[in-house]
Amino acid sequence: MGPIPLRRNRDFVLLQTGQLLSAAGSQATTIAYPLLVLAVTHSPAQAGLVTFARLLPLSALGLAAGIAADRWNRRRIMIAADAVRAVAVASLGTAVLAGRISLWAILLAAFVEGVGATFFNAGQPGALRSVVPAAQLPAAAGVQETRRATVWVAGPPLGGFLFGLDRALPFVVDAISYAFSTAALLAMRTPFQESRKRNRAPLRAQLAEGFRFLWAHPFLRTSTFLYGIGNFIGPALLLAIVVVGRRDGLSAGEIGLLAAAVGGGTLVGSLLSPLFRSRLSVRAILVLELWTWLGCWFFVVWPNVFVLTGALVLFGVAAPVTDSVVVGSRLALTPDRLVGRVESVRTTIALLAAPLGPPTAGVLLASVSERATVAVFAALGLALAVWGTLSPAIRAAPRVEELGTPAQQPEPPGEPRVCRRKVPE
Repeated sequence: MGPIPLRRNRDFVLLQTGQLLSAAGSQATTIAYPLLVLAVTHSPAQAGLVTFARLLPLSALGLAAGIAADRWNRRRIMIAADAVRAVAVASLGTAVLAGRISLWAILLAAFVEGVGATFFNAGQPGALRSVVPAAQLPAAAGVQETRRATVWVAGPPLGGFLFGLDRALPFVVDAISYAFSTAALLAMRTPFQESRKRNRAPLRAQLAEGFRFLWAHPFLRTSTFLYGIGNFIGPALLLAIVVVGRRDGLSAGEIGLLAAAVGGGTLVGSLLSPLFRSRLSVRAILVLELWTWLGCWFFVVWPNVFVLTGALVLFGVAAPVTDSVVVGSRLALTPDRLVGRVESVRTTIALLAAPLGPPTAGVLLASVSERATVAVFAALGLALAVWGTLSPAIRAAPRVEELGTPAQQPEPPGEPRVCRRKVPE
């Protein structure tokens, strides 16, 4: 008898439902944060700083969060992370309502929310891996991408609409959404980790173990660095849409709709993901995504905010298909006791440059033309596509159907095997 369908997997449905609600609130504030800074300071460069502050913890604290996820109770870490994020955005919303808002207050709230997101994200892959059999991980990752795409469609226009009603509303809604996420986590029955022996090795050695595992797999290593450059480009171009749209006289709601159009592309891609996975190899899927960055050159030829949005829609269609095969392969290959550390190393590398993208775009938009700004990022996208196409590691990408269960994957030399039995939390 095969595994039960994902739609009947109670804990998987709870996990995705809770994250759907909390991510909707977070996506709403993704638009609200730069709009609030623009309203307070009228500076594109400072609007880029708030996205930098929100993304910085993902790269600065990712390694520590990964060690924590492999060392302590993942469910409790994720619940605590939701509580921290709720307090941060609720405090910001209260300050906005009271009329006592400053750039530093916005940056602090964004940074603290980013800290909570970092620790939540460190525990989430282990939770997903615990409630879904290895053979279903690519499909589960595909469902996860559909959920993210749905949020991306609904979140930005919701954020723009709420911001238009009252600047505090997006942050109040975001705080409430974290309460729903917490309730879903509490209702889940499956432990978020297997039984563990206490690891008495120094923290540096524990972290090195996760790094060695990632580095020993060429596909995982190379795809991580490809993601890293892409994560620098994407947030920068999203900020460009906000700034260029404002300069063109678009309202907050209209800018939210442009971001939602990008989300619509990801929704289409996530829905088509099973079809792409059945027809194309992992390498073809990944390379196809990389070449979509060439769409940014259309804006260089015709500098119009709708053209730039269209280029990102094209990327949005390809991104969830790639994520489903890369995430599924990575989780299937990684032993449970290393998931937190391997994911933290991967996240740190992949997001190392991401916080720098928006402030770089903001500075460029404030000092040179919009066309020149986008050309810089379009050139990086072209270099990324050439690298991925010629990479031997991507050419030798594993086939998802050839992956064994996580228990069958070889451990790094000299590493002890641990019992696969689940224990109550």
